[in-house]
Amino acid sequence: MKDTKKLILICCLCFPFQLWAQTNPKSVTALENQLGEHSFFSKHLTGFMLYDLEEQQTVYEKNSDLYFAPASTTKLFTFYAALLTLGDTTKRLRYLPKGKDIIIWGTGDPSWKYKPVPDIDMKGFLANYDKVYFSDSNWEDTPYGYGWQWDDYYYAYAAERSPLPIYGNLATVTNLQRSPHLAPPLFANALTITTKAIKDVERDFRSNRFYYNPSTYVIRGRDTKIPFATSTETFALLASKELDKEVIPSKDPLPEKHLVLKGIPLDSIYREMLHESDNFLAEHLLLMVADELHSKLNAEEAIEFITKNYLADLKDEPIWLDGSGLSRYNLFTPRSMVSIAEKIYQIVPDTTLFRLLPQGGRTGTLKNAYRAPTPYIFAKTGTISNNHSLVGYIKTKKGKLYAFAFMNNNYPYKARQVINEMEKVLLYVRDNF
Repeated sequence: MKDTKKLILICCLCFPFQLWAQTNPKSVTALENQLGEHSFFSKHLTGFMLYDLEEQQTVYEKNSDLYFAPASTTKLFTFYAALLTLGDTTKRLRYLPKGKDIIIWGTGDPSWKYKPVPDIDMKGFLANYDKVYFSDSNWEDTPYGYGWQWDDYYYAYAAERSPLPIYGNLATVTNLQRSPHLAPPLFANALTITTKAIKDVERDFRSNRFYYNPSTYVIRGRDTKIPFATSTETFALLASKELDKEVIPSKDPLPEKHLVLKGIPLDSIYREMLHESDNFLAEHLLLMVADELHSKLNAEEAIEFITKNYLADLKDEPIWLDGSGLSRYNLFTPRSMVSIAEKIYQIVPDTTLFRLLPQGGRTGTLKNAYRAPTPYIFAKTGTISNNHSLVGYIKTKKGKLYAFAFMNNNYPYKARQVINEMEKVLLYVRDNF
């Protein structure tokens, strides 16, 4: 019995050595000092996890099982869901010809007249039909996601969700000779003067009425974009102008037998979504997942399906509410974020993955951070008030590749200060692991 107990004790003592076998213990201790009790990161909630992708083992973790507000790192969950379900190309429309007319249903495809991504010739496709009927019968969602902040409604990063977006669901404001001009033309006559102290053009919360103050706009007015309030009727009016033919709202149910119009390469959406942290694309990517899974547009059902069928192995159940991370109710642990990074890494080839993600000092939201002669950070950022996270991959000077999650919540200073301190930690990892 004594020999057996001795053997168990030896095994227990050896296990930590096996876990850190590929890592210098001094490096781990130094990393702990940078993140520990007397560090910058001790003054707010910080979670960090470093995971060796080749050895498939955790190298270091701190608060990796605690829940954090992820902000836009939520987009990695949306990216993973799309990789599993959507193939290589979007489905632009579902449609059914009816003699000289056609009925169309949206799939959530966000690309029609949205300049950051390629487009296809919708006008040419529909040219042979006299009338176009647009049905929203497969739309089972809301323009705003659960947990979105209501007063974001006139900021471009909070464009509404809809079954078939056009212009990115954004109105464009151009400053011409110190006076604002609205496009598309449908909104041109909806612009009125106000005496409120506003510097740019703003929109009424419940309608597509826009306002500006001439005395302040002449000084500070700028070119900008503002979400318009979506509806089936508004879409029909906008699409009619774009197609030069009548688009008629409809409630026709989507029949089992119908046709599908192919859209654009999904890579172009992935890259723009991840590089620029485009919330509009992320939300509609999740709607496209819903369309693919259930032939209806319901983000909640898509999340439920992906969570149940592909994320059941996560040690910490994700609290996942939207596609973009705008929801203040999303909560993920660093351990879950590293797991999703590993799952993505198993699907996407290295060269493609590192092209799609922002690269430190080079592209996207990391263009002005983590600069180095050779990029070493390939990751998704996430920032909302007093919260900043970074999740992705780090290449070390020893040629190792790690997945990591670095999450910070409830800090009382500017995000730039947090990023600068995070960079010191990640440089140490690059140079010592």
